[in-house]
Amino acid sequence: MWTYEKILEYPVKIKNPNPEMAKIIITQYGGPDGELGASLRYLSQRFSMITPQAIATLNDIGTEELAHLEMVGAMVHQLLKNASIEEIEKAGAAPYYADHGRGVYPASAGGVPFDAFCLQSKGDPIVDLTENLAAEQKARATYEYLIDLADDPDVIEPLKFLREREVVHYQRFGEALRIVQDYLQEPHLYVMPKPGFMK
Repeated sequence: MWTYEKILEYPVKIKNPNPEMAKIIITQYGGPDGELGASLRYLSQRFSMITPQAIATLNDIGTEELAHLEMVGAMVHQLLKNASIEEIEKAGAAPYYADHGRGVYPASAGGVPFDAFCLQSKGDPIVDLTENLAAEQKARATYEYLIDLADDPDVIEPLKFLREREVVHYQRFGEALRIVQDYLQEPHLYVMPKPGFMK
């Protein structure tokens, strides 16, 4: 199904450690509106979609969310890898460090570990696609908040790229929803009357 290229979708090359920024960017790794939840949601929902276009959209976007998860993980790693223990403590990231060192662990900015309860797969194409429109807007807003909090161009540029991809995903889910709605309004089942039915 996938072809994996061993490069990030957008380059992440952060030169300056910043555990305070890592502590909040982690929310897009494993927080309630993050990339891990989005990927699992879309790749699960595709099984109950009813048009080839909607299936393809969920598959494509779910896969791209995995690429975004990789980018966010790279950002957190680079922000932490050369940080001193003093910088980690000053940033309030000592509890994270105590549990995970400089590893990348799926959690929210508040330290709440990733939980599958943030996923939604209802099995109803209209419900799921509507849910996804909202999810993409929440992720876009989170990236905007992270950009507001950042002051390093090495951090801001990948965040801007990720924000723009959320806008594109929102548009694609809107297109898929229209296709599914049109499909559901068309008659698809033609039952021939049994011989002698109209005697």
